[in-house]
Amino acid sequence: MSAHTADTELRLVGKLILEGELHCETGLHIGAGKGSLEIGGADNPVVKDSAGRPYVPGSSLRGRLRSLLEQSSGLAVPSELVYLSKRKGQEVRIHQSDRPDDEICLLFGRSPGRMERVTGEALESSQASPARLTVCDAPLEPDSISPQMRESLDDELTEVKSENAIDRITSQANPRTLERVPAGARFRIRFVLDILCEEDKALPSRLVEGLRLLEDDSLGGGGSRGSGRVRFGNLRLSWRGCRFYAEGQPEQELLAGADLAALQALVREDDFSGKLAE
Repeated sequence: MSAHTADTELRLVGKLILEGELHCETGLHIGAGKGSLEIGGADNPVVKDSAGRPYVPGSSLRGRLRSLLEQSSGLAVPSELVYLSKRKGQEVRIHQSDRPDDEICLLFGRSPGRMERVTGEALESSQASPARLTVCDAPLEPDSISPQMRESLDDELTEVKSENAIDRITSQANPRTLERVPAGARFRIRFVLDILCEEDKALPSRLVEGLRLLEDDSLGGGGSRGSGRVRFGNLRLSWRGCRFYAEGQPEQELLAGADLAALQALVREDDFSGKLAE
């Protein structure tokens, strides 16, 4: 539990920069929406940048981390969820509270105001918390798609997975296709965690917890059918205190070329917070 209170004063101490690679252990599908359908293309295309290369939107990665942390904290229950959207068939429910020590709201931010709970009385929150965590879009590393991989792909950088939905009465198959980034592809990730007070120095361990949960879960669509298994590697953690920005002091490299286990061991060290000086 966080040590934050309603009287905690916020002032930039510095920023933790986590960079590295996201490895696709199985095909990855993050959908582009129906507006991107092309004649002769897959039913469900992946999102691509302006150059036609797949990427992982920061919003998708950030949202998955939030969802997993809410579940692991026991906060994905009706009494803790509020509606962002109640449009039928497109409901969006997330956790939000007005507790000043709520680490999910501290990491991902919250706005004051009235929000309708899934069950119970509406949330009348007076707490406003700036989001500490920024998740950047993760571009594809093109050289991770080798010439040998390209020979068997349906497109230059992606594959098309065919699936069937079976009617339980008639046994009729309803075929569908899913565009995926192939297993073996890598994306460049970048997270920025703002430390705005001494109490925030406990938040890096929650971020790493979310990343470890994701490695044993899935990212994007089709996770229950085998898509979206990912792994993080070649991680580099650096610290930029406020004097880095004000006076040009050098950043401090805390870890390099590491996996999540090494990163978690670092942020859980008793003296880790002492390394995050202004």
